[in-house]
Amino acid sequence: MKKLLVISFYFPPSGGPGVQRVLKHIQYLPEFGWEPIVFTVQDGDYPARDESLLAKIPKSVKVHRVPFFEPYRLYRKLTGKPEGTAIDVNVIKKEGQKISFKEKIAEFIRASFFIPDARIAWFFSAKKELNALFKEHKIQGVYSSSPPYTCSLIGSYVQKQFKIPWVAGFRDPWTNFISSPKRWFLPAWIDKKMERSVFSKADAIECAWEGIIKDAFSKYPNLNLEKFHHIPNGFDSSDFPKTEFKENEKFTISYTGSMYGRRNPKSFFDAVELLLQKKKIDKERIKLKFIGRFGAEVEEMFQKVSFPSSIEKIGYSPHSESVKHLLNSDALLLIVDESKESEEIVPGKVYEYLGVGKPIIAIAPENSAISNLIKQAKAGEIAHQSEVKKIAEVFLNFYNAWESKKSVIFPNKELISSYERKNAAKKLANILDKIS
Repeated sequence: MKKLLVISFYFPPSGGPGVQRVLKHIQYLPEFGWEPIVFTVQDGDYPARDESLLAKIPKSVKVHRVPFFEPYRLYRKLTGKPEGTAIDVNVIKKEGQKISFKEKIAEFIRASFFIPDARIAWFFSAKKELNALFKEHKIQGVYSSSPPYTCSLIGSYVQKQFKIPWVAGFRDPWTNFISSPKRWFLPAWIDKKMERSVFSKADAIECAWEGIIKDAFSKYPNLNLEKFHHIPNGFDSSDFPKTEFKENEKFTISYTGSMYGRRNPKSFFDAVELLLQKKKIDKERIKLKFIGRFGAEVEEMFQKVSFPSSIEKIGYSPHSESVKHLLNSDALLLIVDESKESEEIVPGKVYEYLGVGKPIIAIAPENSAISNLIKQAKAGEIAHQSEVKKIAEVFLNFYNAWESKKSVIFPNKELISSYERKNAAKKLANILDKIS
């Protein structure tokens, strides 16, 4: 069996959807001839922690953890935020949203000196550890998972230093994305130079959604298209707890994941308010569950609605518990960021939603990648953030179906089953076989 170095910052005990992609790759790759060795950080400052995921790491997989300097601890001190405050949900703001003077200084430092991202210090501490690791193991390939994009730089170093094939993996685009800092010309030029170098030097590039590939070619049209591969995210039905569904006393809609900035429930809440005003629904008969991490502005939205008793807010939960909430719901809520990239974004959790098989209310652009996926899977209805009346119509349709105990969706089970995580690992193994 060939040995593969897997470079990933987000790895258990880190939680969140980005972890699942790598975790499932390493679980299933050995079935296709590749033995993973994980190269990650020690005591990373993760946006979310899920200790339960440590038990999901196969016992046969070696995990090499590297100490490094974590700048977010300094960021909290500079901005006066308490230790442990989640950075992402309170840093990524809506367009035009005000930030404090301290936050402006911190953002300038981040944009000017932390290139390509705040984890760049890991690149320098990794080199010595990698030399020792390659002396111990006969590694025949390397796979990096970004973001953070520092992982791609480490992958590039490994390829050059040890002369082995490299697959650069991307879950999001690199420069000029929603979460990218607004850099002035010099750091922006350096960042783009790094990005282009990675795309040019990697032996293969695998992307979680097709929009990442489109984004790369919009910036660098002379890249080699044959190197790019779309391997969508997915779900692992073997992880779904065996629970017997019981009918809910209230029509229960669940949302799992983070919400902040341009990903928020305002349009959805406006639609619910509209239905309540028209007496189309009874607030005593609905339950809206939000499971995850939420920015301060979203927390404020929870308080300002006229139906706070209908909202159940649950903090970040272990992955198994999160899936259990989905299984015990009558419908699922998906919200895509309001941004120029919205038409291409495919959140990883949508595949878990598909696997669960509950009707999906998707608040996203009509002619978008996420819209096409849900339509092809026959898994739910889509309405744009600006179409409050349409969101209300979808909600009411699902609500009435629940009351009358009728089905509103007839999923394409064959298509949905193709998104099992094992299939994604097989595709990655095929790419590795081809380039090695």
